[in-house]
Amino acid sequence: MAIHDTSPQPAGTALPQRLGRAPEPRELDPAERMSVDELRATQLARLQWTLEHAYENVPLYKRKFDEAGVRPEDLRSLEDLRHFPHTTKDDLRDTYPFGMLAVPQEHVSRIHASSGTTGRPTVVGYTEDDIDTWASVVARSIRAAGGRPGHKVHVSYGYGLFTGGLGAHYGAEKLGCTVIPASGGQTAKQVQLIQDFRPEIIMITPSYMLTLLDEFERQGIDPRTTSLRTGIFGAEPWTEQMRREIEERFDLHAVDIYGLSEVMGPGVANECVETKDGLHIWEDHFYPEVLDPLSHDVLPDGQNGELALTSLTKQAMPVIRYRTRDLTTLRPGTARPMRRMDKVTGRSDDMIILRGVNVFPTQIEEIILDLDGLAPHFQLVLTKDGRLDRMSVRVEATPDCTADRRVSLSKEIVATVKDRVGVSVTVDVVDPEGIERSVGKFRRIIDRRQD
Repeated sequence: MAIHDTSPQPAGTALPQRLGRAPEPRELDPAERMSVDELRATQLARLQWTLEHAYENVPLYKRKFDEAGVRPEDLRSLEDLRHFPHTTKDDLRDTYPFGMLAVPQEHVSRIHASSGTTGRPTVVGYTEDDIDTWASVVARSIRAAGGRPGHKVHVSYGYGLFTGGLGAHYGAEKLGCTVIPASGGQTAKQVQLIQDFRPEIIMITPSYMLTLLDEFERQGIDPRTTSLRTGIFGAEPWTEQMRREIEERFDLHAVDIYGLSEVMGPGVANECVETKDGLHIWEDHFYPEVLDPLSHDVLPDGQNGELALTSLTKQAMPVIRYRTRDLTTLRPGTARPMRRMDKVTGRSDDMIILRGVNVFPTQIEEIILDLDGLAPHFQLVLTKDGRLDRMSVRVEATPDCTADRRVSLSKEIVATVKDRVGVSVTVDVVDPEGIERSVGKFRRIIDRRQD
């Protein structure tokens, strides 16, 4: 793959360094240069403060700690955290809207919330210091991805109550970048802005990046000729196959960012562009554990399970052992001393149980992206046939895919899904642009079993 030239600019120019090189040590903030021992000591002190702060100021945590028979002073080592109760999304919904706040209302500078499409939204509050911390970890994330002061950052995450747009915006400004607050939607206009403003970085969901790709090609513009050098992708699971697809077709570095509103927003973890070997969790602000999804026991690093996160510096709304539902594995640090998490490729609550077999949308995505003649746009439609669940895969053909090739591809997907995943599906290869385009998180699963 021909990634853009990453050589330094000639001496004497005022331009920032181009992307692709590792950050110099002096560019990293002090936490990124800590030894592991220094990091663990910092975590312990901050965790002790967080438990005390939550216990004294959030009735839900006082009740849950008391029921579990633990108090903040019982935490004498990081390993002791496993004795404290978890927090779930239901806890946030049950205390809607402001029952999780640990500071008086007048100290809350901003409120964000989830969409609430599956019930009450989850509400998150931030003090002024929380906003500054959030901006700092997003700035750190953008720098890890290769961003530098003076770069232009095109933000295509949604603005508003969703944390993506404003989180990326404040972080880019904190780093000293120029922000283009495009938000989601108006896809043709976004293509024009990228052509006219020539940003080096785009922050966007991977599914919407594919929608932009279609629009570039519809307008007759080769996506590889744009000014974009790095895409920072988050808000939904995506696979290594999709990374390769985006990097090849846009000629840029595709880097993963991770976060969730209940913990902070984007910027909890980020890949380093020089390694792309997993997301370094900013452990001076967030303490990670991986749990067995069934027993909820803490698993050792290297084993796959459900990620739980504890905030270490949040004032307005600390979270203790928040069960994210994201499935991943913790590994030692490489480009930074902080531990890495594998790319999230599934969620325990996105798992489809089809006739006793666990199926994740990313398993289907990997199969589709390996086949010529298919676009990376697909949906899984769940229906009932009597008492049996059925799943149909709807996927778009590319414009040059013939009718005979569509039939062949349908048969190949059916056979490959049966072989790799262990379930029988039907496949519908539809016309190009036959599936509704996304301007944010893409809806992969259409569940019609209750219709």
